[in-house]
Amino acid sequence: MKMGNYSAVTEFFLVGLSRYPELHLFLFMICLITYVIILLGKSLLIIISILDSRLHTPMYFFLGNLSFLDICYTSSSIPPMLIIFSSERKSISFIGCALQMVVSLGLGCTECVLLAVMAYDRYVAICNPLRYPIIMSRVLYVHMAAWSWIIGCLNSLVQTVLTLVLPFCGNNVIDHLYCEILALLKLICSDIAMNVLIMTVASTVLLVIPLLLIFVSYVFILRSILRINSAKGRKKAFSTCSAHLTVVILFYGSALFMYMKPKSKDTKVSDEIIGLSYGVVTPMLNPIIYSLRNKEVKEAVKKVLSRYLHLWKI
Repeated sequence: MKMGNYSAVTEFFLVGLSRYPELHLFLFMICLITYVIILLGKSLLIIISILDSRLHTPMYFFLGNLSFLDICYTSSSIPPMLIIFSSERKSISFIGCALQMVVSLGLGCTECVLLAVMAYDRYVAICNPLRYPIIMSRVLYVHMAAWSWIIGCLNSLVQTVLTLVLPFCGNNVIDHLYCEILALLKLICSDIAMNVLIMTVASTVLLVIPLLLIFVSYVFILRSILRINSAKGRKKAFSTCSAHLTVVILFYGSALFMYMKPKSKDTKVSDEIIGLSYGVVTPMLNPIIYSLRNKEVKEAVKKVLSRYLHLWKI
């Protein structure tokens, strides 16, 4: 086909789960409730990490970054999905699709690196507690967080540009709930070998390598915890890591399924459901996990809420 047909694509039609219209009202309610929980939960975590001086540590600085990241990620994907589920309008402009892909892919990659950074922070805190304040200085952990954002955004920008410069040849129906790079690559009518190669390398660098670093970190953490004599000490040490480990399992489980499994030409319902859980359910569970599994967070939440309830009564 001629390359000139590429300019004819000014919008895309998102038809994910269109074969199941009876589920749209249910999915709309689930996504809406989930989005409200994410906004409230993440905002509360960010607020208490700023207001409570006990939480001015590297771990909660990274948690604040993770919370802000999840707010941005879900805000780029859930509102358009709500429109799809509640109306007949299933289209998104070319620019809107590009922005959605840049944001979602960039923030997803950033979270991969950020989770590995958080694992290193827990490794230093448990395996080298006496040197922890020296190793994890403010300069270091701010730079680590900043580079997580830079690496994720650069990867997203490169992959998005390399995808959108290719010819779509008038094919503008995306079998997905939002503009996701794997679904978009299926619409291109030219050779995508370079794109697949770059995505494979990026998936290895930003998914597999951080996961290996997390695994190695927790091997050393587990070894250090088992060397602690008291059961109370072991429980306290493990409780500081359990929330992060749970989030890692949820995030990487769905991410590895989406980006590392063999690609097929047709989008399966399981792919769409996994993608929905990856972008909606996992971010919602994060604040709940950190609140339930972390004594310091629970105490800080109670302190902030009691303060504002007291002011409201006055």
